[in-house]
Amino acid sequence: MKGNEKIISTLNSLLADELTAINQYMVHSEMCDDWGYEKLHKHFEKRAIDEMKHAEKLIGRILFLEGIPTVSTLNKIMIGDTVTKQLANDHTAEEGAIKAYNEAIALAGEVKDFATRDFLQQILNDEDAHMDGIEELQSQIDQMTLQVFLTTQVNE
Repeated sequence: MKGNEKIISTLNSLLADELTAINQYMVHSEMCDDWGYEKLHKHFEKRAIDEMKHAEKLIGRILFLEGIPTVSTLNKIMIGDTVTKQLANDHTAEEGAIKAYNEAIALAGEVKDFATRDFLQQILNDEDAHMDGIEELQSQIDQMTLQVFLTTQVNE
C-alpha cells in the first residue's frame, strides 16, 4: 500500500529517534553494570530493548507503506557520566520522543492514515511509561539522596 510521503518521512525521523535512544540506553546500561549498579543496568537494558522493538515496528510500517527505512541516521547521543546526568539526559530524550509522537499522530490524522495513527499511539503509550519510570527514579533520588539511592541499586 503506497503511503503518504510526509508520513513515511515522519516515520523515518521517529526511527532515527529510536535508534539514537537504543544507543544511549545501551551505553548507560553498560556504564551502570561497570559501576556495579545491577538494578539500574537491567532497567536501562530493558528500556533499550523496548526502543529496539519500537524501531522494528517503525521499519515494518515504513515497508508496509512502500517506503525505504533509513537506518543510517542517528541524532545526537547524550551520554551521562553520572547516574543523575544519565537520568536527566534520558528525561530530555523521552520528552522529545513524546512531542515527536504526538506531532506524528496529529499528522496521521490530518492525512487520514488512521491505522498509522493508532500504531503510533501504541508506541506513544510506551514512551509515556518510560517517562514515568525515569521520573520515578529521579523522585527516589530526590527523596533518599543519591548515595542512599545508589546503595539500593547494587544487586538484583
